[in-house]
Order: sequence, then C-alpha cells, then structure tokens
Amino acid sequence: MNLDDILIPPKEFKTEKWQLGNIISNEIKEDGIALVFCSDYRGIKFGEAEIFDYVNVRRELYRLSKLDFEIPICDLGDLISGKSHQDTHYVLQEVLSMCHYKNAIPIIIGGSNDLAHSLFSALNFHQKNINYTQISNIISLLNEGEEINEKNFLAKILSSKTFSIKNYHHLGYQKHLNEIDSVKLMKEVEFEIIRLAEMMNSTEKTEPYFRRADLITVNCDAVESYGDGFSVNPQVNGLNRREICAYMKEIGLSENLKSAGIFNFNANSSEHLNHQLLAQMIWHLIEGVNIQKSHPKERHFETFWVMIDDNQFAFKRDTFSGLWYFGDDEKTENLIPCSRFEYEAAKQGMLDKRFMKS
Repeated sequence: MNLDDILIPPKEFKTEKWQLGNIISNEIKEDGIALVFCSDYRGIKFGEAEIFDYVNVRRELYRLSKLDFEIPICDLGDLISGKSHQDTHYVLQEVLSMCHYKNAIPIIIGGSNDLAHSLFSALNFHQKNINYTQISNIISLLNEGEEINEKNFLAKILSSKTFSIKNYHHLGYQKHLNEIDSVKLMKEVEFEIIRLAEMMNSTEKTEPYFRRADLITVNCDAVESYGDGFSVNPQVNGLNRREICAYMKEIGLSENLKSAGIFNFNANSSEHLNHQLLAQMIWHLIEGVNIQKSHPKERHFETFWVMIDDNQFAFKRDTFSGLWYFGDDEKTENLIPCSRFEYEAAKQGMLDKRFMKS
C-alpha cells in the first residue's frame, strides 16, 4: 500500500533549531515514533468523517522544545477516511503494520475511541499475549451489531477468539457514568479497574498498570473539559491538565510500549487551549519514550522481605529507576509491577489480591 494514497502530508512550519519541529521527518524510521492524525468519528453517535485540519495542534507541538530527544520522530500526516468506518479501520491497520515492521511506535491522534480496536488488531498480528491499558471514564461491554463502534469495541476485543490478550487494565472510570453490571463483570473476570479518584494528584499508585503495557489508549472523555469541550463528549469531571500530561509521560515510560492512541478529541474546538493541551500530551508521551530508551538494559534490584502470618513475600526495588516489583523470580519479566504503597501496605499485613493470581 502506498502511503501517499491514504495520507495527506502535514503542512510545513518554520521552527527554531531548539524546537521539536526541527527534528520531525515524514519517514518512518527504525525504532522511532510515528504520528498519525485521524478524522473519522463515525464510531460515536452522529459522528462524521469530515477532514479536520490539525494545524493548530501541530503548530503548538512543533514549537515545543526538542530537549535532548534522540528517538527519531516522524509525522505521517492525516489519514484519509475510508468510504465506510470499517474501511478506515482496515486502512489504519495497514499503516500500523508498516510501523510495527520497523519496530516504530505509532501514535494515533484523533478519531473515535473505537479505533483502539484497530490498534489491538494490528498489534495482535505481530505478537501474542498483549497487555492493554485504557484510560477512559466509561466501561462499555455491549457486544451488539457487526460494525465496530465505541460502545462495543472493548467487548469485541475481550471476547474475540483470534485476539490474544494477557492483561487488561481500565483506568479512570467514573461510577456515576457507568452501568453497575459492567463494573461487576470486569471485577468478576479479575481485570483491574481503577476509579478516577485513585488517579488524581499523583501517578505513583497507578503507574504499575502502565509499566508492562504493550498498547495504551486514552479516551479524551476522561479529561475534564473547559471552553467548548476538550472531547467530543465533554465532561465536567475528569483528569485535569497537569494530571493527564503526567500520565502521558507514564505511557511513554512503559517498558513494552508498541502502540498508543489518543481518541475522541474535539478537533472542531475553537478554544486554542484545547489544541495546546493535546500538543503537550503528545510531547509528554514522546518525552517518556525517549527517557525509557535511555534506561540501561541491565537491571539491579534491592530485595525487601515481608512476613505476613507465616508466609514470606519478596518486594524488589530497581536501584536505577526506583520502581517496585513483587516476587522473587530471577527473571525480571516474571516480577509483578507494583508501587511503594503496596509494599508499605504489605508491611501492615495487607497484600494486594492481584499478587496472588496464578
């Protein structure tokens, strides 16, 4: 597939040498990052696929500092929506696969939240046992209809016989917006669901749910809105501007990140600050990826033993990053990411039940 047939190249901006736009190319590079902007919102009620101009987001993004970024970054442009919404899903998966073949991390920006299904599908073609983390205020497990939309995409991922999912974490749900049966079902199948209240003020408690994620998607509905709305479904409650940028950095810091998406952004917003916020979210994600790439491959740990009743449990702290893990396995990949708070709770005799899962 020729990228020129499915992508509209981004407009050029004059930037200074110290700015991010000075290092952004239009070609996918090995082990780099690839930005793709999307305008297909047909996965939401009354959504359309008119071509949005992301010039305001790009102008803000390109003028941010490039710091000491060494990771190659490219902007592939705006994805041309298909004749149908399902056609867009198909074309997007082709672009994603091109990125995966070059071991580049695609970041899809814009479009409706159900496009996360395409990110999962494309990644599933290249690897199995996917760890998927989603930030969203809504847990929808409807599985009605053949066409993928924001109400049924999650159920289609979790119930598919061809998809291989290892863990699913749902962060930022708000009780007053959700059907209680969906929340109960998620708990019954032992997927981790975290309320908005547990994510506020600090990322430390929920950082472990990002650390091993292969795929992470963000529904902009989980961010509090102002002006004419940051998302297509604006909410009065949600993560604030500083919190969502801090979480974007945590996304980039994931040890296994292969793909990311930021969906349901209100591309029609006339509020300049909404475009500025999205640009800074993308920048913080890139910063996280760049930092993670610079981490040493060899790991060293301090081990702390905790006695609960007659049982002894090991917690390990990475001496370089300061991050915590549960378990005493010699292989790092077999340790369970956790937080300092869970270690402190264990010292008080309270062990998180997720540590006991087989």
